[in-house]
Amino acid sequence: MSQQHSAAPAPTPTTDSAVATVARRRDWWRDAVIYQVYPRSFADSNGDGMGDLEGIRSRLPYLRDLGVDAVWLSPFYASPQADAGYDVADYRAVDPMFGTLLDADALIRDAHALGLRIIVDLVPNHSSDQHEWFKRALAEGPGSPLRERYHFRPGKGENGELPPNDWESIFGGPAWTRVTEPDGTPGEWYLHLFAPEQPDFNWEHPAVGDEFRSILRFWLDMGVDGFRIDVAHGMVKAEGLPDLGSHDEMRLLGNDVTPFFDQDGVHDIYRQWRLILDEYSGERIFVAEAWTPTVERTANYVRPDELHQAFNFQYLATHWDAAELREVIDRTLDSMRPVGAPATWVLSNHDVTRHATRFANPAGLGTQIREAGDRELGLRRARAATLLMLALPGSAYVYQGEELGLPDVVDLPDEVRQDPAYFRGAGQDGFRDGCRVPIPWTREGSSYGFGDGGSWLPQPEGWGELSVEAQTGVPGSTLEMYRSALAVRREQADLGAGDAVEWLTAPEGVLAFRRGDFVCVANTTGAPVTVPAHGRVLITSGEVEETGGEAVVAADTTVWWTTA
Repeated sequence: MSQQHSAAPAPTPTTDSAVATVARRRDWWRDAVIYQVYPRSFADSNGDGMGDLEGIRSRLPYLRDLGVDAVWLSPFYASPQADAGYDVADYRAVDPMFGTLLDADALIRDAHALGLRIIVDLVPNHSSDQHEWFKRALAEGPGSPLRERYHFRPGKGENGELPPNDWESIFGGPAWTRVTEPDGTPGEWYLHLFAPEQPDFNWEHPAVGDEFRSILRFWLDMGVDGFRIDVAHGMVKAEGLPDLGSHDEMRLLGNDVTPFFDQDGVHDIYRQWRLILDEYSGERIFVAEAWTPTVERTANYVRPDELHQAFNFQYLATHWDAAELREVIDRTLDSMRPVGAPATWVLSNHDVTRHATRFANPAGLGTQIREAGDRELGLRRARAATLLMLALPGSAYVYQGEELGLPDVVDLPDEVRQDPAYFRGAGQDGFRDGCRVPIPWTREGSSYGFGDGGSWLPQPEGWGELSVEAQTGVPGSTLEMYRSALAVRREQADLGAGDAVEWLTAPEGVLAFRRGDFVCVANTTGAPVTVPAHGRVLITSGEVEETGGEAVVAADTTVWWTTA
């Protein structure tokens, strides 16, 4: 008998009892699916073209019905927006463009009522240059106690005209900026590993640690369920701020620990923070954005007395290749197992080209790509990669819009770009705007349902055909595939939590593994392959034809089976 499978089954509706169960279950974070919202680009409630907290709040039922466990919000704090909110002027205030503290409180309460948890961004490596501490440090001049809370240093050279060391900014150019002192003369330099508007804190100063422990309590008392820690590998710098000697290590994923990233001293900070978090009920969590040379170094951040999760950037950067994927999966699981932490898996975020576009291009181009590539191929691979990711043990992260199969917008005109890195040097980098274009909710209307007043970045023609409205209820659509996959993941006891997979024999270019009664097969090749049929098909990203105990899996397709 021949049976074809080409579309995801209809999603299981989320019931009130299921939501309540999710909200109560212990160790929820070990297999959580966490949805990243980039507030500027999710939903606009007041028609100013900029997404806001009230807009997010209005769309929470959509996220509940999608089937995620938690929502991670990128920064919405008071900020001059020199780096899209990652330059914080006041960590206890909401930027007016996003709303008010009352809006944040309402969002948290509504999310909890729907069974969703809220994780907020924390930016402890640097502040805005408009932070009150930094403004006072500049105004008070050399010797000010406030300057000790940042990295102010005299310059080198006969008249201090050269930077204190050879460190470079991640955004390009020197990592130091010279200030004009209150008397008008050229003065000291301050460190900023990112934009000049983002001076780095000096975490050797006790006031910095005191302030952030207070900030943690402020938001925990507001009811947030955890924090995603921006640049968690930063904060602590090597004693004496020694020269790097080589600029090759400025890549976020270098080969060695640098004097400014992944220093061992960061772990003392996180042990203190964990004590605070554990005082609060409800299993609140920390998630580290830690760019480290190896997954083994990443594991240091999630030891039992430190953070709960760390992003797996090595996995995100892996090509759509069975051998490479298996190697990264094995290394990740092997590294996390000794510290008892769950692995995490992620394919897209607000800093990299969406994976539907990355996979549309040849391998080896990195995580920021400026070519649209083969759109059909990219979407097919992206869907297959999603089912593979959601089948792995641990926690998975979904970036807003990937459930719609959105590509990167690679043809934004130069005059509309807002990524600060784009304006450093000759515009040779800084193409993150492409993944930040506001998402479409409806087929038509102003900004395709994002809001009533256009959008802060232009949306491409045809965006409406990828919208939530256009895909809802359509068998085989990417949105319905995500909904079905998340429903199946929740129902299948062998999915999610755990720390191992049982690899099965498979043809070259194919990944196959078992987890109890569950089997996942991912064909990463450009041609159909024949594999054993492993029982009843739960969901597939593409065509599968079963005949006489065998299954022909289409090119770039992932299948889930159950043997139960």
